[in-house]
Amino acid sequence: MNKNPLDVIMENDHELFTHISADKNTAFKAGALSVKTKLLIALALDAAKGSVEGVKSLALQAVEAGASKEEIFDTLRVVYYIHGVGSMYTAARALEEMF
Repeated sequence: MNKNPLDVIMENDHELFTHISADKNTAFKAGALSVKTKLLIALALDAAKGSVEGVKSLALQAVEAGASKEEIFDTLRVVYYIHGVGSMYTAARALEEMF
């Protein structure tokens, strides 16, 4: 992955960046749901909203957290059912180089 898209915030408003980082750490901390499951949920949300870079980043993080290719594509089945085909075009563009 290239440059962190939040670097500009970190460089210009470190206090805000600290809050964003703390919120991310809280959201993705293992609890009732595993980190892998939370990353798959986030991937689904980014696919639904059209964020190619978000899907790429979250797919890589999910794999690092133990997700299989099959789990990623199973997640996309739910996104497709709930949100429609547009989200599949987003996911396809994000995953074409990975798989």
